[in-house]
Amino acid sequence: MLHRPRALIVDKDSSETKQLESFLTEKGFEVHWAKDGEQAFNLLDRPAPEAAGVVDGAGPELVITELKAHRVEGMRLLEVAKRRNPEVCVILIADAGSLELATEAMRQGAYDFQLRPLNFTRLLAVVERALSHQQLVNRVSDLTDRLDERLKVPTLTGNSRVMQELSEKIVQIAPTKATVLIYGETGTGKELIAQAIHQLSPRRGERFVKLHCAELSANIIESELFGHEKGAFTGADQQRKGRFELAEQGTLFLDEVSEIAPPVQTKLLRVLQDRQFERVGGNETVKVDVRVIAATNRRLDVLAARGEFREDLYHRLRVIQLEVPPLRERKEDIPLMVETFIRELNREHGRKVTGITRGVADRLMQYDWPGNVRELKNTIEEMVVYAQGKRALEVSDLPIQLRVQRAASGEDLNLTVGMSMQEIERRAIEATLRATGHDKQKAAKILGIGLRTLYRKQKEYGL
Repeated sequence: MLHRPRALIVDKDSSETKQLESFLTEKGFEVHWAKDGEQAFNLLDRPAPEAAGVVDGAGPELVITELKAHRVEGMRLLEVAKRRNPEVCVILIADAGSLELATEAMRQGAYDFQLRPLNFTRLLAVVERALSHQQLVNRVSDLTDRLDERLKVPTLTGNSRVMQELSEKIVQIAPTKATVLIYGETGTGKELIAQAIHQLSPRRGERFVKLHCAELSANIIESELFGHEKGAFTGADQQRKGRFELAEQGTLFLDEVSEIAPPVQTKLLRVLQDRQFERVGGNETVKVDVRVIAATNRRLDVLAARGEFREDLYHRLRVIQLEVPPLRERKEDIPLMVETFIRELNREHGRKVTGITRGVADRLMQYDWPGNVRELKNTIEEMVVYAQGKRALEVSDLPIQLRVQRAASGEDLNLTVGMSMQEIERRAIEATLRATGHDKQKAAKILGIGLRTLYRKQKEYGL
């Protein structure tokens, strides 16, 4: 829901402040002005009215404050503002002698800082960037609301055109009864997209049942899908309902549907055509009303052409087909996804990570993410868990394979699956030293480790 954003200016009475207030008002902000620390904290603590669209009284979206304002410490104000609303953009005004403190404020989550004497044109440009940042956050929030506020779908976080188009398709197809086939590489979030479709459909109040078909034999998959009667096979000491019956009136998600054996494909085709089946070992026909969403990381059309998958079943499954792009093809979404993950993981693990440094951002953008969103989230979670204190994640926090994916010369490290972390680290150090002409200071900086640590590692690995 659209709302009028709030801005808080913490500064003494001045013509500059009044000019800034007029500018923000023209930009659509509801502007509040605090002349000292007491007023500032009162305004931060005062819940915004619900009509303003601020959840849980989260306070202003934009704060502009002196680093050392009258009767207030800017760092303290930054901390309180961020605690009240992690998305708030805080811009600090500092003196030249406070440059080090202002830089630390950036690490603690400030959006930017400006030095006195103020260049008002530059300050307004920073404010406009902050406005764009806030509008981006609001657009993502609006998209999340459309996809059901109760659902958290990290793969749908992103401002890239391909993800916006995918989100629109989900919204369009969710209310229908059409069978959906989701194609995407491992880790792209196919199951989460299936959950989003279910949550946005009229079936949201019923069960979302899933079955991962990979590595299950034909007999096991048949029993899991359709259930079995007592005595149907050794060990079947009672009747058991299958996933189709459990999902009655709801949604059944079949992951890696390409791995279903041919005999079971025939029975699945019948269910999709006639909405009925018999349990294993039984004669009673069971009728069901279930929406099927299937997912695969293999091209079913190619498998069908080779005779490895029933072509008629393929067409039944792909009434609607969605393709989830790999993360390497939408890297522009990575910064927003990382921001989202950090916020969620801070809550989950009780951490206070404020963001990532430019060096970390560069390496995340350079990496191709073969494991896609799942790998990205696991990487960020590992870094957040090990992070101590309130700070931004640094290059030294990265797993070694991301710290040095390629040496500066472009030399490939030739990493292979199953290689030990010690061997990966040894190769990374060796390649980096070679690329820097054995400039240890430079190599340590690239690796994100201290010089003493580099010497110790060289000795340990005999480099």
